[in-house]
Amino acid sequence: MWDDKPHEECGVFGVYAPGEDVARLTFFGLYALQHRGQESAGIATSDGHRIALRTRLGLVSQAFAEDDLEALGGHIAVGHARYSTAGSNRACNAGPIRVESDLGPITVAHNGNLTNALALRDELEARGERFETTTDSEVLARLVARSPGGDIVAKLRRAMVRMIGAYSLAVLTKDGLLAVRDPLGVRPLCVGRLHEHWVIASESCALATIGATFEREVEPGEIVEIDADGLRSHGVAPGNGRHAMCLFELIYFARPDSLIQGQRLHLVRQRMGERLAAEAPADADLVVGLPDSAVPAAIGYARAAGLPYSEALIKNRYIGRTFIQPDQRLRETGVSLKFNALPEVLEGKRVVLVDDTIVRGTTSGPVVQLLRNAGASEVHMRVHAPPMMWPCYLGVDLARREELIAARLSVPEIGRHIGADSIGYLSLDGLIEAIGLGGNGFCTGCLTGDYPVPVQLGMEKLLLERV
Repeated sequence: MWDDKPHEECGVFGVYAPGEDVARLTFFGLYALQHRGQESAGIATSDGHRIALRTRLGLVSQAFAEDDLEALGGHIAVGHARYSTAGSNRACNAGPIRVESDLGPITVAHNGNLTNALALRDELEARGERFETTTDSEVLARLVARSPGGDIVAKLRRAMVRMIGAYSLAVLTKDGLLAVRDPLGVRPLCVGRLHEHWVIASESCALATIGATFEREVEPGEIVEIDADGLRSHGVAPGNGRHAMCLFELIYFARPDSLIQGQRLHLVRQRMGERLAAEAPADADLVVGLPDSAVPAAIGYARAAGLPYSEALIKNRYIGRTFIQPDQRLRETGVSLKFNALPEVLEGKRVVLVDDTIVRGTTSGPVVQLLRNAGASEVHMRVHAPPMMWPCYLGVDLARREELIAARLSVPEIGRHIGADSIGYLSLDGLIEAIGLGGNGFCTGCLTGDYPVPVQLGMEKLLLERV
């Protein structure tokens, strides 16, 4: 597997903007969130009377043409860019998900994962529900639709009590838009202003793309409702006060220009690199970051270590966007499909290679060898996160535990396995200190096995396809 990275589930987007081309705004909002999901994309719009929906497999740019956007009229929209973590990559699983309720149609774009989706689906089927997809997003949407309540907020509140896991939602009704975040706040969600209108998005980078200004994050457990009367918060759902933001949103998933918990991630990741340099120094001549996600941390490492930072790896930014699989000969060339090295920079140099994660170890070894082949005399691997030892059940397509290299090998053994001269990871305490927001508000499940909600060990993303 030549893309040895964790994969996010999706990005969600919503806009309430009478007089604006909301389908086009949503298209470009999803375009900015493409890094969160590349398997399918969808947009739903409402004109106050009917909801129109278009979903397709592929990237946002492949899923929509001008004719599609022209057919999506109205003044309210939600959009979804998906990477599957519950349910396979099939056309029927593309979001947003539309269901019927006694209040009319409800359309839901969902980022996250419900750990009790199978039990909820069994219960709903026993009550007569018929499912059209194999996603937990449809389970969530149908649970909301069937929950008691005289309005959509009441239905959401009743459903939230039943849902265990991670969910950041953009919800479309015929006459309104809602933003909903689970009480743990596992996945990000924010609110912005576009002139006198309102926008919601998984990340603030999507707001900037369409010219909206960042207002604030949706609080864990909060329901934000937007309609003709403006924006209203319906408060935070009662809970135990524990928050569990995904650490890997800050380490890897979210774009470096996004704001999370009031901090620009590019600067947060630089601090991770600085702390990594203090914890795992190396005798070296230069620092190289694995493009693109590890570049800020590599800059921080170089600054703290007093070493030059160099761009010695050039990324082919389109190789991961093709559905054509490489043949065996190309597979054997490994990581050179995705990266090329610069011999003029590397010749005779002792190199610190900074990366954000090592999942299976299938990319790290070829990258180390690529640097050596280009003339590096030594390669010292440094990772600006702790070893990933457990699967994720809250919205990340990671790997089974037996596939995770850090669950099978010690840190020195990992270094030998990938062919590095030395290896060092950032400690969990160092990571929390670099983030600078205290250590009680994050999910550390994939690092420690301590999950913030009950999980079924061994649960995997195709579980709902077996019922």
